Amino acid sequence: MKELETLGKQAIQAKYELQKKTTEEKNHVLEEVAKELLAKEQFLLEENQKDIELGISNHMNPGLLDRLRLTKERIAAMAEGIRQIAELPDPVGEVLDRYTAENGLQIVKKRVPMGVIGIIYESRPNVTADAFGLCFKSGSAVILKGGSDAMNSNMAITRVIQDAVERCGVTPYVIQLIESKDRQVVNEFMRMKEYVDLLIPRGGAGLIRNVVENSLIPVIETGTGNCHIFVDESADIEKAIPIIINAKTQRIGVCNACESLVIHKNILDKLMPPLAKALKEKSVEIRGDQDIQQCIACTPATEEDYGTEYLDLIVSVKTVESVDEAIAHINQYSTRHSEAILTNNMQNAEKFLNEVDAACVYLNASTRFTDGFEFGLGAEIGISTQKLHARGPMGLKELTSYKYVLEGDWLVRK
Repeated sequence: MKELETLGKQAIQAKYELQKKTTEEKNHVLEEVAKELLAKEQFLLEENQKDIELGISNHMNPGLLDRLRLTKERIAAMAEGIRQIAELPDPVGEVLDRYTAENGLQIVKKRVPMGVIGIIYESRPNVTADAFGLCFKSGSAVILKGGSDAMNSNMAITRVIQDAVERCGVTPYVIQLIESKDRQVVNEFMRMKEYVDLLIPRGGAGLIRNVVENSLIPVIETGTGNCHIFVDESADIEKAIPIIINAKTQRIGVCNACESLVIHKNILDKLMPPLAKALKEKSVEIRGDQDIQQCIACTPATEEDYGTEYLDLIVSVKTVESVDEAIAHINQYSTRHSEAILTNNMQNAEKFLNEVDAACVYLNASTRFTDGFEFGLGAEIGISTQKLHARGPMGLKELTSYKYVLEGDWLVRK
């Protein structure tokens, strides 16, 4: 498609221009973009409201509507994320290794920009700003394909960023948005390996699976979040309940929300009545196994429940008799995102943290902390649930590659 080819060529042009910018120049642009996002707050809210109204008319579920919604606070958070990125060390040019080989070559391994990064995402318009900030600071141009349900919001944010960038004397093509709603465009985008160096999908399981299975461009998989909290028998129940409520209900439509609870059988009678009361106050439906059903009134859980990312006011609850059983259950149903243990038994804690296979594992803390902002990375491009080449929240360093710079004294190979 000609539109995509044009975007690709413009992105290539932009990446070479961007790679010449100093850290100070990049930081200045980021500061100006942050100011412009705040200055255009009303415009962004008005455009976002168009998407919200369309979502309501299409009966979008509350979790997805929450993902879609912009507020003054969320726009402020977008701007703050950009500012934080400006304050972070520039990864480009960092020397990762330096040595002299036996043949006399002086070898330096240094960090370099990825080049052009493509991002396919759903619903969350804040991704547009986050993606720009991280890609720009790490020296890469970005091509975005957002969901059609957030099109007005994404176009507005992109326009605001491009205007600010251009006023700073930088090509606006450092950020480009694919505006077509034709689904075939996504398939074509995934084949643009001559223009795009890395593709990152952010969204539901269907979107991620489609990109992973069909892209010709290297992909970093940002997985869905069927996140668990295991409440061990030694847990402080009064402190455990607020953590569970926070993880489940603070924002139900995000990938680090808790979707599944695993409870040690020995504390059911102490934990479940007050926990069920607290969850009910937040309108959360409990789907429990037989032991849970004997303890409280709840919906029977099915096998499917244990593997579901609800993005809704629903939580599954499984009973176990040991930390080993909890680990086995979590490793079976986990999406390798974020898993937590609440316990005062440090031996069980160490076992859980070592043996659970996930990007982020927590001791006595909410899974909601799996976030680039909370990790001190500024914004994040997503949470990688794979092991190559990035895992967990992906900040600046995860969006770079490296190259070897070799210097000889007029050397020839013997």
